[in-house]
Amino acid sequence: MKAYRWNGPDSGLLLQDISVPQPSVGEVLIQVETCGLCHSDCHIISGTGGEWIQQRPITLGHEVAGKVVALGEGVSEVYIGDRVAVALIAPAGGIGLNYDGGYAEYAVVPVKYLESIPDNVSFEQASVATDAVTTAYHAVVAVGGVTASTTVAIVGLGGLGSVGLRIASLQGAIVYGFDIDSRKFEAATRDGAKACFSSLEYATDITFDVVVDFVGITSTMVAALKAVKESGRIVLTGLGDEQLTLPTMAIVHKNVGIRGSLGGTKEELRTVLALISAGKITPDLEEVPFGKVNESLHRLETGQAKGRLFTRPTLACAEIS
Repeated sequence: MKAYRWNGPDSGLLLQDISVPQPSVGEVLIQVETCGLCHSDCHIISGTGGEWIQQRPITLGHEVAGKVVALGEGVSEVYIGDRVAVALIAPAGGIGLNYDGGYAEYAVVPVKYLESIPDNVSFEQASVATDAVTTAYHAVVAVGGVTASTTVAIVGLGGLGSVGLRIASLQGAIVYGFDIDSRKFEAATRDGAKACFSSLEYATDITFDVVVDFVGITSTMVAALKAVKESGRIVLTGLGDEQLTLPTMAIVHKNVGIRGSLGGTKEELRTVLALISAGKITPDLEEVPFGKVNESLHRLETGQAKGRLFTRPTLACAEIS
């Protein structure tokens, strides 16, 4: 089968021919129907996110949905032909991080990480739900504690942030969106934003209970510290800067809680799949050819992608031959 393999920043991401893996005890083999492309993979490939990787070489790709095609010994929870999404339980149980991922035609997955896909949810919707939607849900609801009584700032309205804004709106919160690209404001307003600004510095008359930073650079975090209320919460999800420089006095004086947020739980994946099934969340998707994963990741890295990119590895042989 074809698979994109990574063995370190010097090798890059290489499309190779490898054997189809076989499931062991408690595992299943899935035919990967769709795999979402994620900006995190850009960090991994360049080396800055290499500490996430627990085996080398490894097949990358952690937003995975497909069909069960073989069962390992002792598996009774799923059946051949089941449509499943793979819960991204980072950092300890992450497909494409701890074990071979979905930039391949097939993947072996522990059955405990599988979640059934509702009949009216497509494979592409399910694959991006595993990370983009679940990560945003976890950051906003589980870590940020956003409820109907919350005034929240969503900083960065890209693939994650736009979903985070929608989730905050579904929670009943008073939501404001922030992005340097004003072209994103119309969609954010449709998704429930009360108002949008290019920077937190232009919303000084608003005091936020929670700021969720999907950008993650020093300037956005410093602005968040100024904008959040005393004893408020800042949730950091973005990985824009490898290191941040923050004003110690502002953190201590305002008694601000700063939490990092990564991934989500299998239960949260089930919740977001139900939200997609109910039509309450509609991911903005773009399909890219499996043979052009590297070029498409470069688009992500350079900010040229709109919405969430995904590919169909099962079409690999036809595309590449």
